Amino acid sequence: MSKKVTEIVEQLVQPIVEQMNLELVHIEYVKEGKNWFLRVFIDSESGVDIEECGIVSERLSEKLDELDPITHNYFLEVSSPGAERPLKKEADFTKAIGKNVHIKTYEPIDDEKLFEGVLTDFNGEVVTITITIKTRKKTIQIPYEKVASARLAVSF
Repeated sequence: MSKKVTEIVEQLVQPIVEQMNLELVHIEYVKEGKNWFLRVFIDSESGVDIEECGIVSERLSEKLDELDPITHNYFLEVSSPGAERPLKKEADFTKAIGKNVHIKTYEPIDDEKLFEGVLTDFNGEVVTITITIKTRKKTIQIPYEKVASARLAVSF
């Protein structure tokens, strides 16, 4: 059911974010405790502010009230993905080239499943990152289909 809800919400929210020159990053529909949450993450090159989140929330809420695809009570949250934005689509990986990333894989690559380093290349099939171990730099190639999760990583 949650997949169908996210697909319906994507169709409703996509025109709203496009009209506002924003990007739809991710939608999740999850149960936490007794409550259901519909979370919509939006962004833009310059980031998003609370006012833009409010406008998207208001417009999406109107559309959801019209269609009523969710039969029970839920909380709608519209927000920015934050500094450690998830990388979900191929375009996200392409945009993240040159940035610090954190990647988890489904299975070990060089006996590791967690990688943090600079995303140096992405060709649609292989994610290439350069990690620094003490003073040595090591390039790792990760098949895209083996990426379980990925996000931007804030480095200090």
